[in-house]
Amino acid sequence: MRSSVEIFDIATGETRVVWQTERLVEAPNWSPDGKFLIINGDGRLYRLGFDGSDPTEIDTGFARHCNNDHGISPDGSTLVISDKTEFGSSAIYLLPAEGGTPRLVTRNLPSYWHGWSPDGRMLAYCGIRDQVFDIYTIPVDGGEERRLTQGQGRNDGPDWSADGEWIYFNSSRTGRMQIWRVRPDGKDVQRITDSPYGDWFPHPSPDGRHLLVLSYDGDVFDHPRDLDVRLRLMDPDGGNARVLLELFGGQGTVNVPNWSPSGTAFAFVRYEPEE
Repeated sequence: MRSSVEIFDIATGETRVVWQTERLVEAPNWSPDGKFLIINGDGRLYRLGFDGSDPTEIDTGFARHCNNDHGISPDGSTLVISDKTEFGSSAIYLLPAEGGTPRLVTRNLPSYWHGWSPDGRMLAYCGIRDQVFDIYTIPVDGGEERRLTQGQGRNDGPDWSADGEWIYFNSSRTGRMQIWRVRPDGKDVQRITDSPYGDWFPHPSPDGRHLLVLSYDGDVFDHPRDLDVRLRLMDPDGGNARVLLELFGGQGTVNVPNWSPSGTAFAFVRYEPEE
C-alpha cells in the first residue's frame, strides 16, 4: 500500500493502522471531538473515520487543488484550506466543517496555513513574499497580516502552543533546519532544538506536555517525501528529546496539527516506495 494512515499511542508506544490505500494521501488532522481524521489526496479533502471504512470526500466548492496544509478550528465548526485553484498560487480559505463555499482570508500569495490559535481567532501560516519564507498571522475574518519573522533563513511550519503563548516554527537561520518559537507579537524568539537532524513541523500537544517533530537526516534539503525519517518527542522547551519511531515518510507524514484532543496519541502517514 502506498499510504498507511496510523495512530501512535504515547503511553504504550504502539501504533495501529486506521486505513491503507494504494493512493497518495497526506497530513491527518484529528477532529476536536475525536471522532474522525481529515486527510488530503489528489487536491481534495476527505473525512476518515476509525471504523475501517473508506474516507468520504468533503465538498470544498471551487477549491479543487488543495494541498496538505489544512485543519479544523478549535470548536470544530470550520475548515481551513490552502488551495491554488483561484489564483494559481496557494491562498488560505475558510469553509464550514461539513463542506461548502470557501471564503478567502489571505490576499498576499502564496500562503500556506499551519496553525490555529486556541481561541479560534487567528491563523498562523508560512508566506512567501519576494522569495522570502516567513511566519505570519492573520485574523480569521481577514485583514492585514502580521509578520513575525524577518527573513533570517527559511521560516516555515508554524503551530500554536495550547496556552496560546507561543508559536513554534522551523527555521534554517543557523544553517540547518531547527525548531524555534516566538511570541504571537513577534518578540522573544527562542531556539528549541540543536540537533544533528533537519527538524520540521513542530506540533505542541493539546495538554501542553509534549512537542512532536519530524526529523530528516541533517544533510537533507527542504522536506521531500519518500525518505527514511524519524518522529521525535520532546518537552516544550526541547528537553528530553527522544525518537519515538523511524519510518519511511517525510512530506505528508505530519505537515499539520495531528494530535488527538486528549494529547495521548497522534495521527501520521507512513509510506511505501512507488513502484
